[in-house]
Amino acid sequence: MSTRVLVLNGPNLGRLGRRQPEIYGTTTFGELAGQCVEWGHAVGLDVEVRQTNHEGELLDWLNTAADEQTPVVLNAAAWTHYSYALLDACAQLTAPLVEVHISDPKQRPEEFRHRSVVTAYAVDVVAGHGTDGYRLALERLAAAL
Repeated sequence: MSTRVLVLNGPNLGRLGRRQPEIYGTTTFGELAGQCVEWGHAVGLDVEVRQTNHEGELLDWLNTAADEQTPVVLNAAAWTHYSYALLDACAQLTAPLVEVHISDPKQRPEEFRHRSVVTAYAVDVVAGHGTDGYRLALERLAAAL
């Protein structure tokens, strides 16, 4: 029996492979979603991957995850750095949360990227490993379960 896990992605991540490949790589979001499902199965997780450009939709998904005690891998993208609504939604989670970033925000030149509202509620943070960071995040989530 495998554990259901949500891999939730925020704004602009649906444009992976086309959006700043020098930072985010050439893997498309569709390719990443397929890889996440495969990586999850390898560690006993039933992975569902979602992406939205609408903050309220992400908050709804997190609220449902809280109600259903569903573990989450979260790349909230830009919302990571300033959304207090995201902070409040993550605070409700009872199952483990792993935060993931394709680039390493602390190595980026923009100062605002150095802070995350999600980290306080994450059992782990994976940053700077490209899309392979999702594999690491799923492995760490499986270990936390």
